Amino acid sequence: MTPFAPSLSALVRLRAERPEAVAEAAARRRRRRLIRHPGDRLMIIAADHPARGALAVGDRSLAMANRFELLERLCLALSRPGVDGVLASADVLEDLLLLGALEDKVVMGSMNRGGLAGAAFELDDRFTGHRPDDLVRHGFDAGKLLLRIDYDDPGSLDTLHAAARTIDAMAAHRLPVFVEPFLCRRVDGRLRNDLGAAAVTTSIAIASGLAGTSAYTWLKVPVTDDPDAMARAMEASTLPAVLLGGEVGHDQDAAYGKWRDALRLPTVRGLVVGRSLLYPVDGDVKSAVDTAVSLLGTGRQGA
Repeated sequence: MTPFAPSLSALVRLRAERPEAVAEAAARRRRRRLIRHPGDRLMIIAADHPARGALAVGDRSLAMANRFELLERLCLALSRPGVDGVLASADVLEDLLLLGALEDKVVMGSMNRGGLAGAAFELDDRFTGHRPDDLVRHGFDAGKLLLRIDYDDPGSLDTLHAAARTIDAMAAHRLPVFVEPFLCRRVDGRLRNDLGAAAVTTSIAIASGLAGTSAYTWLKVPVTDDPDAMARAMEASTLPAVLLGGEVGHDQDAAYGKWRDALRLPTVRGLVVGRSLLYPVDGDVKSAVDTAVSLLGTGRQGA
């Protein structure tokens, strides 16, 4: 199918001259099921970091600031065999729509980006991105929300309440919602996620119990600091889960090993990885994505 914008330069012109093309591209997009066949596992590329002001990759503080470069990397990643879809904010998804990169892909909209990285109000992570109705209107396939809880911050109760009502709204539309829970705390003024086994276990239990139904809830979880403790943490819920990629590290082989082991667990149904695949240390996006896809092993009939 011919894209509305065959190039990045055409995308810029189209954005300015014909904004209605976004809705037209969304209506025309060829959709697919989240899970096509029993046993399938998902490989989703994440690119919702810029909307939270999180532009750093490793020691490069503005690595994700160049939107044109990000889109080129995303289009390459989405073109690789075995990649099922993308998670991003509205602006990125609409760019990809116009470029024709979302045909027959799972499209997940990022919902709460209000907790800007490093801000004093970072834990006040309001739903400033996609609303459930937006996802329905565009014909997108799922949503994702970040749920960070600090036991020392009374505002975390508001976060829990907003997340629960959003899960309810997504379930009313029969749309899957991927909940990414963390217990966190401030250390020297900076917010830190606790990846200890007890904290990850607790966050999974809390997230699983939110809202009036969990029928459409998935979990998006980190691998625990001690990979050997991941099996015990995942026993806290029967909900399907995907692993998140986390920060870019210099030992990418170690990250692949942790993902491979965790993917053997019964409730883990795939990977949602962003910066470590889009901006790998060696710069080879194609190789990084292909290696991640290979970790999924069996269950790739629909890829």
